[in-house]
Amino acid sequence: MSSTTNKYPFFDLSELNIENEFNHTYEKLKPVKTGNLIPDVNLVTDYKRWRNFYNGAPTNGPVSLKHLYGRPLTIAFYSTHWGDRGIEQLKRLNEIQNEIKANGGNLLVLTDGADREALARITWEHSLTLNFYYDNDNKIASKFRVYSEKDPTWNTYAGIDFNIPLLSVYVIDTERHITYHYIDRDLETNFRTDDLLTAIYESSLANVRKKSA
Repeated sequence: MSSTTNKYPFFDLSELNIENEFNHTYEKLKPVKTGNLIPDVNLVTDYKRWRNFYNGAPTNGPVSLKHLYGRPLTIAFYSTHWGDRGIEQLKRLNEIQNEIKANGGNLLVLTDGADREALARITWEHSLTLNFYYDNDNKIASKFRVYSEKDPTWNTYAGIDFNIPLLSVYVIDTERHITYHYIDRDLETNFRTDDLLTAIYESSLANVRKKSA
């Protein structure tokens, strides 16, 4: 038997198409910022997508997208997986909700709906009066680029085992221009209330002037 006979089949490595299951495209999250345009938020009136609470108790009522869109809108992204940090942000938003309305704006919290029972428990325990909208599949969060499959949240934040939207707050005017943004990158600093309310007031004033022109 020839000593040159191969025991195993011969493969030309140039013909192999090596696929690594971990070789996914990575693209760092780049959230939209003040001055950017969000052309379509895509809220729907399906009652299953909305959860309204008054002092922690669930309430039911009609959803008026015309009213919501007719004033500058503060949008906050939230997930129960943010734990105490997320609750802290909800409490701060709850505290300034009347000021948001007094300055001519509306407030809506978008959640991934990861744990609906936990959301109800949190609002009850902290007597929150907030309106929530379930952002199924994080479609709206993706438009704001605070969520992406290409840069999962667990890549950045220790203790987070789920890919969830960044804790963030935006103000958009009636033309869908972003007039304020806050991204909680370090989980230590909070959004500045004065800056947020100023953005709402100025956006509301511009809207009134446009209507009266």
